[in-house]
Amino acid sequence: MPTADCSLFHHGRIMRCLTYLLLLPETLKKSKKLPGRLPACYEILTLSLSSTKKKQQKEEKTTKMAAELFSAAGPNSTNLANGTTVADAEKAKEAVCLANSGGGNGNTGGLRSGSAASTPTSQQNINNNNVDPPSWQCSHPTLRERNALMFNNELMADIHFIVGPLGASQKIPAHKYVLAVGSSVFCAMFYGDLAEEELEIHIPDVEPAAFLILLKYLYSDEIDLEADTVLATLYAAKKYIVPALAKACVTFLETSLEAKNACVLLSQSRLFEEPELTQRCWEVIDAQAELALRSEGFCEIDLQTLEIILQRETLNTDEVVVFDAVMNWAAAECRRQGLGATTTNKRDVLGKALFLVRIPTMSVEEFANGAAQSDILTLEETHNVFLWYTAAKKPMLDFPLTPRKGLSPQKCHRFQSSAYRSNQWRYRGRCDSIQFAVDKRIFIAGLGLYGSSGGKAEYAVKIELKRQGATLAQNRTKFVSDGSSSTFPVWFEHPVQVEQDTFYTVSAVLDGNELSYFGQEGMTEVQCGKVTFQFQCSSDSTNGTGVQGGQIPELVFYA
Repeated sequence: MPTADCSLFHHGRIMRCLTYLLLLPETLKKSKKLPGRLPACYEILTLSLSSTKKKQQKEEKTTKMAAELFSAAGPNSTNLANGTTVADAEKAKEAVCLANSGGGNGNTGGLRSGSAASTPTSQQNINNNNVDPPSWQCSHPTLRERNALMFNNELMADIHFIVGPLGASQKIPAHKYVLAVGSSVFCAMFYGDLAEEELEIHIPDVEPAAFLILLKYLYSDEIDLEADTVLATLYAAKKYIVPALAKACVTFLETSLEAKNACVLLSQSRLFEEPELTQRCWEVIDAQAELALRSEGFCEIDLQTLEIILQRETLNTDEVVVFDAVMNWAAAECRRQGLGATTTNKRDVLGKALFLVRIPTMSVEEFANGAAQSDILTLEETHNVFLWYTAAKKPMLDFPLTPRKGLSPQKCHRFQSSAYRSNQWRYRGRCDSIQFAVDKRIFIAGLGLYGSSGGKAEYAVKIELKRQGATLAQNRTKFVSDGSSSTFPVWFEHPVQVEQDTFYTVSAVLDGNELSYFGQEGMTEVQCGKVTFQFQCSSDSTNGTGVQGGQIPELVFYA
C-alpha cells in the first residue's frame, strides 16, 4: 500500500476507534442484553469521558477534540474524515483558548472577557500531551500581568480579609503566597510559627480603600495614591512593613504639603515616625504660621501636637494669632468630646496648653481687645497681666514672658552696583519684572525696591508673584524712601511657597517720584546661603528691567 494511502488508513482507524469509544456509553444504555460486568465498564467510561451535563455541549466539544487529536497525529495531512482541515482544527483550538481567557467573578482586577467570550468553553482536564487545557493565561504572557489579574479576585483565593470598622467593613479576597512575598508581616502571619489558621481575618483599624491600594501594590507594583486616602495608606504600609509604598506616600504628602494641611501632616508624621516629612511640615508652619494656625486642619490636631506647636520659637506670626488659634482648637475639641463650648470646658480641654501662649508679649491693645475679653482667663489672671504691662513692680505670671524669635528673612541681591542719572530711572505706571528659579524650596516674603534719587519720597506700589501666568500673590501698599541708594522692603500679605527648578515671575508697578536709583552689573546666578537663584528676563517687563539692570534689586525670602 502506498505511503499516503497507508497514512489515510491509519487516520481512518483512529477516527473509528475514537468514535466507538465516545459513543459506547450511549450504545450500552440502549442495549437490552448487558453482560454481567458491562455496567461497571459503562460507569468507568462515563466518568472518564464526560464532565458536562448537557449532551449538546459534549458532542460539540467531542468534535473539536477529535479534530485536535487528528491534527496532532498527522500534521502533514490535509483533510480529516469529516472534511475538517488541519488548519480548521488549529483555529478551533485557538478559539477555545481565547474564549477561556475571560472569566473571573466580576471583582475589581478580575479576569476580563475577550472578544471570543461567546465561544463555548471546555472545563474538562484531558490528560493528553497533545492538547493544552484552555485557560485565561494564554492572553497574559508575563508574570506581572497574570499576577495583577489575581488582585481582588476570588479565583484561587485562599484567604479573605474583613477590612474596616463594624458596619462599614468590606470582604476582600487574597492569596497568601503573594502577600507573604511582599510583606514580612504577612509572611509571619501565614507561614510563621504562629501562623493564622482562620480563613477570614478581621482588620478593623484599616480603611478598605487603603487596604486595596496596599494589595494592588503587592500584586502588581502599581501605586495609586489620592489625597483623601494617602494618610490611611501610609498607616497600612507602616503596619504591614511595606517600605516602598510608605516612601511613595511620604513623597506624595511632601509634594501636596500646604499651610492648610501642614499641622495635620505634622501630627501624622510624628505618629508614623517620618522625620523628613516632619521637617518639611515645620518649614511650612514656621514660614506661613498665620495661614497654618488659622486653617481648619489646625483644629483637627491632637493635644500633644498642639503643645509642641505652641512651644515653637520660630513661629513667624503675632501672638494674638496664636491665641485666636488656640481658642478655635479648644472649641473644636469640646465638640469632639460632646461638651458645650463653655469657658470652663475650654480650659479643661486645653489644660497646661493655655499657659504656653505668650500672652504678655502681645501689645496692651491686643490683650485688652482680645484675651482680656475672651473670658478664658480668670479675673486674677487678667488683673495680673494688666499690672505686668503698667506697674513698676510686676507680678508673677504663669505665661511665658519672652517673644518668639520667629524667622529671620534672607535677601538675594542680584546687582553688584547701583546708580542714578538725571534722566533715569522713570516710572509712570509701567511694569518692572524679572523671572527667577531656585534649586531648593523656599518662601518668598517680599521684594526689596529702589527709591527716589531726588530726596525723600513716598511711593504707591503693586507687587505680584506669578507662576506660568497664574497669580500666586499680590499686594498693594506704600513705602517711603529716604533718598539713598538703599533698598526698601515691600511685603506680600503672606509668604508664598516656591518650588525648586521652576521659573516664577515677580513684578512691581510704582507710582511716585519719577527719578529713582537702578541696579547695574546684574548676575544670572546668585548663591544665598544654601539656595542658588537663577535669573532671566521677563516678557512682562515694560519699563526696561532685565537681568543686567533695572528695578527689583532684591528678593526677600525664608528658607
